[in-house]
Amino acid sequence: MNNKKKILVVEDHPIFRLGLAELINQEGDLSASGDSTDVETAIKEIESVRPDLIIADISLKNSDGIDLVRHVKKHHAHIPVLVLSMHDEYLYAQRALHAGARGYIMKQEAMESVVAAIHHVLSGKVYLNETVKEHILSNITGSADLRKETPADRLTDREMQVFKLIGKGYSSREIAIRLFISIKTIGTYRERIKTKLNLKHANELVRCAVHFEKTGQITTVPE
Repeated sequence: MNNKKKILVVEDHPIFRLGLAELINQEGDLSASGDSTDVETAIKEIESVRPDLIIADISLKNSDGIDLVRHVKKHHAHIPVLVLSMHDEYLYAQRALHAGARGYIMKQEAMESVVAAIHHVLSGKVYLNETVKEHILSNITGSADLRKETPADRLTDREMQVFKLIGKGYSSREIAIRLFISIKTIGTYRERIKTKLNLKHANELVRCAVHFEKTGQITTVPE
């Protein structure tokens, strides 16, 4: 048991979290040693469990997995983070890697590939599937044929956080509380998002955010 690598699972969907833990525990050299549903409890678990690797969902209960990645990079740089997402892999893969993640895996492929991804990252490598690798390389080379900017690319990480919370139905006051910033600042973010996405009215912003929450795609939604 002492030779097993400890994996902390940060995921707010209980069935998926239990499934990941079961897969991990089936491996002779891995142990699911703790779980959390949000950033706050994950930070506490990191201190107590001292994991060898963290698997974190992008969308967590009342929080954002990117914030956890940044915290780990700043305070526990030796612990690699493997990020999970159910949405657009290109959009979130790049944001996760920029924040300090050492790997990215879609939820659709997680149950088949998570063990391989864990071992890959524990060996000191970065885990990405071939499609994501190609996209990121095309981004670096700047090839116009391979790389086309999506509307989501125009948003900063913080703007994306606000946009996602709008899509979940939170009010500006609720978003301000969750992100520990003022309502006035939320208003500024809302205006920036509308400008970047070419949305004219607040109701268009809400419809677009709700559509993104459901599909992972940013597009204006007709009434």
